[in-house]
Amino acid sequence: MRHAPAAFRLLAFWALTASLLNPITGSAQEESPYERIAALARGSPMITVGEGLFFMGTARTGHDLYSLDLPYDDTEQPQRRVWLDRFEIDRDEVSLGEFLLWLNRQQRSIPGELRKLIDHMTTVHAAPPDTLARWPALYITWTEASDYCRAQNKRLPTEAEWEKAARGEKGNLFPWGHKPPVVGLAMFGQYHVHEIPIVAPVERGDEGRSPYGLHHMAGNAAEWVEDWFGIDYYATMPDRNPRGAGQGRYKVVRGGSWKSAPPLLRTATRGGAVPEQRAATVGFRCAKSIR
Repeated sequence: MRHAPAAFRLLAFWALTASLLNPITGSAQEESPYERIAALARGSPMITVGEGLFFMGTARTGHDLYSLDLPYDDTEQPQRRVWLDRFEIDRDEVSLGEFLLWLNRQQRSIPGELRKLIDHMTTVHAAPPDTLARWPALYITWTEASDYCRAQNKRLPTEAEWEKAARGEKGNLFPWGHKPPVVGLAMFGQYHVHEIPIVAPVERGDEGRSPYGLHHMAGNAAEWVEDWFGIDYYATMPDRNPRGAGQGRYKVVRGGSWKSAPPLLRTATRGGAVPEQRAATVGFRCAKSIR
């Protein structure tokens, strides 16, 4: 019986050893906190929003400077009746577990800010994987959010789709109606000096759900949408299926976050951020056209 040369046996030994090492740390294979969180990923059901008209934007309805009925700024004026074709949209924000699972499958690295947050929550605060898996995905750029949705054969919702899904056909001031936000309706008004998110699980929030049954369209995580932010877009947008300004510096962010004051939770309040921005307050959900 012939034996393999010593050099070959040595190479085989190192190959076997390398296969038992964690590709991230280089140490013996052990499931990482990121992998444990990803293993608990659960997808969101999609909600169908029927075709038809809805009120987009805000009409000036009073003169009380402290009224939530007043526009947050003039970028949400004039109010328009807009037609949207039927579409589907995720009931829940994309969870941290789902996002980490996608990064793993795509062999993408975890963003440094997100990795630092997970490390802090698992070591300092002993947050269990099943809790973190249900957090909204945060510190996500617009490009990553768009790539994630497209990998699921979806896309980011347009600003008009997001607003209709949040407020319904009759122009709710908040997803749940016209009642000002309070604890139980939305996760908002929180503060942490180290930017530790104070968020609710993505599938919770029935009390504050939108007319179509979507969770956290106000608070928890503000959300990227597809459109470029146009300051005067509401004055010029088409009456059917508007898709945002043709170009710009900022992508639209809607819905307010766990840190937001009540005016930012209004269904018509608009905001924006550069597409490359990562923030502890911004996540996303996906949508899909129905042909």
